[in-house]
Amino acid sequence: MGLDYDDQNIFARILRGEIPNDTVAENEHALAFRDIAPKSPSHVLVIPKGKYVSFDDFAANAPVEEIAGFMRLCAEVIAKEGVGLDGGRGFRAITNAGPDGVQEVPHFHLHIMGGRMMGPMVSLRD
Repeated sequence: MGLDYDDQNIFARILRGEIPNDTVAENEHALAFRDIAPKSPSHVLVIPKGKYVSFDDFAANAPVEEIAGFMRLCAEVIAKEGVGLDGGRGFRAITNAGPDGVQEVPHFHLHIMGGRMMGPMVSLRD
């Protein structure tokens, strides 16, 4: 693992079964569950089961099998939620990192959001 990892973050506790979740899909390397405060009709979080703080930590340090397992689970979630381009109207996949990225939980996670027009990607502030 690259960065310092907090074993008490909420996603680590979900992975240990200490906190319940609404599971959408799971495989050997990742878990997908519904966001508790959804921002779109379909809002699912996908998290690796390994201890990674951010996307760059995961991309640099996860074994190839874990990266592939994570990405395959993302594809499964997109298909299950019906938001993929093979029948749906599209989705947004977002990950946040650090203070400037407004990361709330220090465990790498990808938001898969769809079911409505998502609007502009970001708004600029002075």
